[in-house]
Amino acid sequence: MKTDHVDTILAQWKAQRPDLDCSPMGVIGRVGRAKQLMTIRVDGVFKQFDLSNIEFDILASLRRAGEAVTPTELYQTLMLSSGAMSTRVDGLVKRGLIERQASEIDRRSCLVTLTTEGLVLIDKVVEAHVDNEREMLSSLDDNEQAQLAALLKKWLMANE
Repeated sequence: MKTDHVDTILAQWKAQRPDLDCSPMGVIGRVGRAKQLMTIRVDGVFKQFDLSNIEFDILASLRRAGEAVTPTELYQTLMLSSGAMSTRVDGLVKRGLIERQASEIDRRSCLVTLTTEGLVLIDKVVEAHVDNEREMLSSLDDNEQAQLAALLKKWLMANE
């Protein structure tokens, strides 16, 4: 099997500190490097549609919800501050991708929903996003992808 950058780092540590088991660095280093590489590829798809990562997340959250949601529900789902969410929502409203609707229950609140243009756009973007993710995982067969997903889920459940 070919070596990667992490193998080089591990070999250097083994030479300098043979008494220290640095094998956790192999896992954590590769997961970190994988995230960097994935982020570049994912952001590239979003840029093709003139969206940032967070704008995609907002539109995708609205699409998945299937109904209007409050800005508070959005920022809690996306773990953003209310100020950051307001700024992003304002920008997407100006672009005609989402709209605010006054709440019938609470005059101080509003609901956010996709416009027809926003719905069409997010459907196109999510299709391109899934195709991109599929390509990124193409070096692994279906069984390997399922194993990796299960292992990552196990780790996340123990650490979230």
